[in-house]
Amino acid sequence: MAGAVSREGEGPTGRLFVLSSPEELAKAAAGRLWGIARERAMALDRSGKRGKGICVALSGGETPRRTLAVLSSEPYRSRFPWDLVHFYQVDERWVSPDDPSSNQRMQREALVSRAPVPPGHFHPVDTSLSDPREGARRYEETLRRAFREGTGGFPRFDAILLGLGADGHTASLFPGSPALREEAAWVAPAEGGTPPVPRVTLTLPVLNAASHVIFLVSGTGKARVLEEVLSGRGAALPASRVSPRRGKITFLADAGAARRMHAKPPPGPGTGGEPEGKGGAG
Repeated sequence: MAGAVSREGEGPTGRLFVLSSPEELAKAAAGRLWGIARERAMALDRSGKRGKGICVALSGGETPRRTLAVLSSEPYRSRFPWDLVHFYQVDERWVSPDDPSSNQRMQREALVSRAPVPPGHFHPVDTSLSDPREGARRYEETLRRAFREGTGGFPRFDAILLGLGADGHTASLFPGSPALREEAAWVAPAEGGTPPVPRVTLTLPVLNAASHVIFLVSGTGKARVLEEVLSGRGAALPASRVSPRRGKITFLADAGAARRMHAKPPPGPGTGGEPEGKGGAG
């Protein structure tokens, strides 16, 4: 069962749903993605624009890995509108696709190789190019071919899955990174992590143009930063600057990550995004 915390004030506006364990968090996140994709597919059917497709951007990390593994298993495997969905990367380390730290490798292992993702529906960053700057330029070209109409000049993803670092970073947007100041580019080179490595990342204007942003937060090591982001005290943190102008933002956290938050009773039925009879995130 998930508890919901509504929050107001500075920083991201949205709701926090608290799950009992990392496994339940992954199930809730998969259910939320399924619900978004299902609703979007129905809207495209009604408008006669089914050929337009659904665009989802995926992050790396262990919690997204669990989420993608759930999404590629039943009951979602046979219900998700795979034929309509195109998967993109939120960010990528500048390593080869077979490197253990590659987000592309994780996403292929957890989702693309296990689910009926059509050929050409997974769009990874090409890290075989000369450097991250060229990689960012080429990935932006890929996005511009897919998103012929943007929101305020930026692509409008149907859903973006994000993580939250203990230092407040999200995507590959780290505190103090020059990429945080990017106002025009869709994709930018970046550097960060421990140890720091070159990366490619979607920029803040792209994250803030999305229809739905879902933060996945797991572990007691994230409790302090999650509280700072949701309370508004961490307004300068990169994650706090993610606030979709015309979209929704949801925080899904396990009990460890949410131990400094106080959950209200869960909302009524029909908000969880899970198949009927399976329970929900909310």
